[in-house]
Amino acid sequence: GKADAVFGSRMMVKGWALEGGMPLWKYLANIFLTKIENLFLGLKLTEYHSGFRAYHSKILRTIPFKKFSDDFVFDTEIIIQLKIHKFRIREIPITTRYFKDASIIGLKRSVQYGLDILKALFGFTLSRLNTKKNPRFEKNDHLPR
Repeated sequence: GKADAVFGSRMMVKGWALEGGMPLWKYLANIFLTKIENLFLGLKLTEYHSGFRAYHSKILRTIPFKKFSDDFVFDTEIIIQLKIHKFRIREIPITTRYFKDASIIGLKRSVQYGLDILKALFGFTLSRLNTKKNPRFEKNDHLPR
């Protein structure tokens, strides 16, 4: 196929996220974090924060996901490993539907999520520069693909 991982993006079609009820502060934070993540990872994704994901089984056999966080930043750690292992990522547009209680992550938790993403990106960068090794950001050459 054309992709090893497929991500749904609420940001591919301009205006869909807001039309679907995404709060403005989440929309702006999503754009900001996505720009930073693209900068650090050298990718061109339109969104990193949708829960719509599909992975080829070889990814799950390759990346050390059991070493990752058990919080929302888990998704960013997977993307970092996809980058490290040169897996192909494709995005597809998805609609947004926000309603009361649609999202379990409020402002306080969102701020922590953003900080956790930055921490993961810095950890990845330090690992790449051989400054501080971190097993979450190392390539697993010994695992089957």
